[in-house]
Amino acid sequence: MNSLNNSDWELDFYSRPILEPDGKKRWELLICSPQDPKNSKLFRWEKRCPASEVNSLWLAKSLKEAIEEANNQGWAPPLRLRCWRTSMQTMVKRAALEIGLEVISSRRTYSLVEWLLDREKNLYPYQEGYMAGPLAPPPSPIPNDPIPLPEAVRGDSLSLASLPLGLLREAAEWPIEFSGLLPVNTTENDDFPVPGLRMFSKSRSLALAGRLGSLEPVRLTIQDRKLILEAGQDDLWLVTDLDNSTADAAKKSLRETRDKAGGLQFIAIQDSPEVEKFAGFWMLKDLAQG
Repeated sequence: MNSLNNSDWELDFYSRPILEPDGKKRWELLICSPQDPKNSKLFRWEKRCPASEVNSLWLAKSLKEAIEEANNQGWAPPLRLRCWRTSMQTMVKRAALEIGLEVISSRRTYSLVEWLLDREKNLYPYQEGYMAGPLAPPPSPIPNDPIPLPEAVRGDSLSLASLPLGLLREAAEWPIEFSGLLPVNTTENDDFPVPGLRMFSKSRSLALAGRLGSLEPVRLTIQDRKLILEAGQDDLWLVTDLDNSTADAAKKSLRETRDKAGGLQFIAIQDSPEVEKFAGFWMLKDLAQG
């Protein structure tokens, strides 16, 4: 069987709101491939872990099992693991090191978060031992104060913008050097405007795009009249200050896409507004991850 293209994996190893017969919380390892607009197939793998065996040795062994199962299904081994739970970072990195995998601390794990939210709604409440109350916590809130974007991620100019949802459905066919695309699964009308950020640099758009991708962009928010990029594990980057009317309009647009289009957003990097190719293009999602 031919392997599919290599991809990163998204991973969550944590307890769930279910008490096992021995009175201890259920622990699960969930692994999935990221959403891909060019391939609707997802790799998903899950395994329960006895509470007494929650350690890097069990996790490393299970990662090997997941890689073997992925191979059986036609998937190549992962390039990297994305993990957003701060409390599990050390254990995950230790286990991954044993089998030669890199771990990225990132909340750009939309496929995993949506899977987990679905399980919390449609699976766990119907399991024996389910504990009613707060669900498994989302990625930890970001306590940091925003800091200005690094100089390497600042172009000549930028602007808030919007693109029709129907146009974003075709993004996989666009000329893009650095990309982080997602499937557009919402049934909202193709004319629905998706908010985003356009950044321009005539002399170093490719370098800017490569640097922005390394930040692991997660979502755009408006805080105190400031445009903020949430990225990585807990980074807050100040993109620019906005006037009152622009900030209010941006808040409204971001709220509408969260309510109607799954929180879809975008960041585009181009040489200039007239150029029709992209040095970088990322789709983001506001999944209220903290």
